[in-house]
Amino acid sequence: MGAITSAVIAVVGVLLGWITIEIACKPCLQQARQAIDRNLNPDYDPDDDDATAIRAPLNPAPTAASSAAVKAV
Repeated sequence: MGAITSAVIAVVGVLLGWITIEIACKPCLQQARQAIDRNLNPDYDPDDDDATAIRAPLNPAPTAASSAAVKAV
């Protein structure tokens, strides 16, 4: 009977610990779960996400200031 009691207490302790972590880290866990769901979604295309798109040229043209600094050296 003592083994069953110890097992029940251990299971309840693990469940309470899990619930505590879920409540304490809720915002972080929600973002992580959304990212996982988005990455596992076969219909998701990151190129369609314009809100987080970076619109910078891969090879920017050199400016006059940077070329003048190179010539001065």
